[in-house]
Amino acid sequence: MNITPKFLINRELSALEFNQRVLAQALDPAVPLLERLRFLCISSSNLDEFFEIRVAGIKQLIDSGSVQWSSDGLTPLEQLEAIHARATRLVAEQYACLNDVLFPALLAAGIKLLRRGSIGDEDRRWLERYFVSEIEPVVTPLALDPARPFPRIQNKSLNFIVQLHGEDAFGREATLAIIQAPRSLPRVVPLPTDENGMQGFVLLSTIVEEFVPRLFEGMQVLGCHQFRLTRNSDLFVDEEEADDLRDALEGELAHRRYGAAVRLETAVDCPSEIVDFLLRQFGVGAHDLYRVPTPVNLHRLSALVDLANSSSLKYPPFVPAIPRRFAAGSDFFEAIRQGDVLLHHPFQAFTPVVDFLRQAAADPHVLAIKQTLYRTGTDSAIVDALVAAAQAGKDVTVVVELRARFDEEANIELSDRLQEAGAHVMYGVVGFKTHAKMLMVARREPDGIRRYCHLGTGNYHSRTARAYTDYGLFTCAADIGQDVHEIFLQLTSLTRTPKLSTLLQSPFELQRAMIQRLDREAAHASAGRPARVILKMNSLVERESIDALCRASQAGVQVDLIVRGVCALRPGVPGISDNVRVRSIVGRFLEHSRVFHFHNDGDSETFCSSADWMERNFFRRVEVAFPIREPRQRARILAELDTYLRDDTQAWALDADGGYQRVTAPSTAADAVRVCAQRQSLEAYTAGNPLDE
Repeated sequence: MNITPKFLINRELSALEFNQRVLAQALDPAVPLLERLRFLCISSSNLDEFFEIRVAGIKQLIDSGSVQWSSDGLTPLEQLEAIHARATRLVAEQYACLNDVLFPALLAAGIKLLRRGSIGDEDRRWLERYFVSEIEPVVTPLALDPARPFPRIQNKSLNFIVQLHGEDAFGREATLAIIQAPRSLPRVVPLPTDENGMQGFVLLSTIVEEFVPRLFEGMQVLGCHQFRLTRNSDLFVDEEEADDLRDALEGELAHRRYGAAVRLETAVDCPSEIVDFLLRQFGVGAHDLYRVPTPVNLHRLSALVDLANSSSLKYPPFVPAIPRRFAAGSDFFEAIRQGDVLLHHPFQAFTPVVDFLRQAAADPHVLAIKQTLYRTGTDSAIVDALVAAAQAGKDVTVVVELRARFDEEANIELSDRLQEAGAHVMYGVVGFKTHAKMLMVARREPDGIRRYCHLGTGNYHSRTARAYTDYGLFTCAADIGQDVHEIFLQLTSLTRTPKLSTLLQSPFELQRAMIQRLDREAAHASAGRPARVILKMNSLVERESIDALCRASQAGVQVDLIVRGVCALRPGVPGISDNVRVRSIVGRFLEHSRVFHFHNDGDSETFCSSADWMERNFFRRVEVAFPIREPRQRARILAELDTYLRDDTQAWALDADGGYQRVTAPSTAADAVRVCAQRQSLEAYTAGNPLDE
């Protein structure tokens, strides 16, 4: 059975709907005020990346003359038109949220953002001194004339176009100039606290606009207008032709700031003739233009969240739990030999992963360490431990994915560190990103060499482990250790595809294995046996998997999907997906774990994975799904999934029309206890959950 396009949801529009759910957090009075501002900034940053990658890709299809239809039957041009209409509404709601809701609430809470037209004399004197000492020495106005053409504008940079009247020092008539705000300058500037204890802030853009005449002495400034350009930021490297992937990527990184233009944002008061001039300069059209209230870059306001000295307006801090077996001073090897240990971040700490590596680096019985790294951050304790292990004489092999989008430069730098320490650094397989999260330590013990493994759904990144929900499994099971060993051999040498006994791997068998399990559930349902599927992931778009989910639904399988972001499956369509329910959880932590559960007539299977159900994850990446075999741990995951399915605080339900509706408690149960999956997990783990190992 192939689902026809009318029963599918457009991937790009679904991504914009996810951003709408993020924005809803900024409008939710139950969320602390500064966190609401942070959510607004996240929605702006998400939209930037959407244009840099997704819209840029569609524009490339149009430029190439492609008539390739999307899964829901839209041409590239039709998609661009639909995106522009939906994104325009989203942007308007972002600015309404900022100006009509958040700014007044911040002012009432004692946090003031100075805006043009409301700057008092004392503040103006302070701002002028700041402009003269901090901004004027590093800014360079660029007049436009035949000898000074329009400058190259960097991706997402803050710029001003200035309208002028008069002659310069050489008697030349000047009409336009460009000011590019140096990236070294802070975009949010704290003001001295006033006598009432009010915290004041001002945007760099406000200061520049207020004192721009000082940059053009002897001339009349007729107008100063912010604009911002978004460019194609996807990197293209022909891996088949590149002699050295690292060198090829380094060369491409320099061009990312100046890729093809895909979006122009201008201040709403920018005159039409100036807007038209900018459109011509960048070669973009009306569907690429977004005229917005200032500031043109909402994401920069995230600095205010960190600068504001108001802890009561933020989420309360928490201390992630440490499993009992990993208490301070524990022997990690002994703890893992007692049985598998399952970590659930951020409710449980990521530090055991780092400490395990540190102990392995110092242990004289450890012979080798192998690890995949996709994203780790620029200052990584994981990399420090691997460096220490290599320097201690261990055989350290690291598969670094250089093509992790927007982390390429950081990954090149950490590759250099590891190589200098004596580690073997590999860049994976040509044509396939290595997205699997695997760590293996080979240790000599009295009964032979034992492999200790860590497999996860998230990156080896200490900072995101405090903000993303992910599972990580420690095990020394021989069959899993052998499978991990085989996959590392495959990644670093020229061996043939290994036959794995326990793990499921992309691009070879993961998709087929998932479809087989869905069809098995359908067979159970058709035979009158209990059948149920619960899948949790970030994105669901792969067509064959969607077909299999609909087959299962039609056979009577109850299918529950917890899909954070993009979902192309339209649930609840009569005769197609009647038994499919889709919900999205958007809250304090970014939902990132992937879990696949199949009831299997009582002999259930539960897998955690690094893979979403997308074509790229199934067929163009190295991914791993690993089983949760310990009954207590499987019960723990299922209990947590059940809480997600009962959440009536941060959950959104996808309907058959492709829209999302917020899930709320029944109106007949005013005194009912609200369910918030993330809060309940946080409270349970920090209180010492009995399921904690």
